[in-house]
Amino acid sequence: MMKKHKEIPEFKNEEEERDFWEVNDSTEFIDWDKAEKVTFPKLKPSTKTISLRLPEYIIDELKMLAHKQDVPYQSLIKIFLKERINTELKENGLLRP
Repeated sequence: MMKKHKEIPEFKNEEEERDFWEVNDSTEFIDWDKAEKVTFPKLKPSTKTISLRLPEYIIDELKMLAHKQDVPYQSLIKIFLKERINTELKENGLLRP
């Protein structure tokens, strides 16, 4: 038997929609098994500046690795973080392989 999903209400603005999704489970409204993956090649993700204190030797090692790969060391940090996050999400069943 196919599960009947609730209808998504009309929203006046993004703030109202954001408030709605903060307290509602999307699986009650959307059949994610039928979802299709899409890409937005020209969309740049939002970024947020953070302050992260690292021992100098780690920064030196990152710079050495980054130089070898011909990328800025801060970009390399983002690559390393994303790879590890994906690994953790997969291992915890939160990301499809």
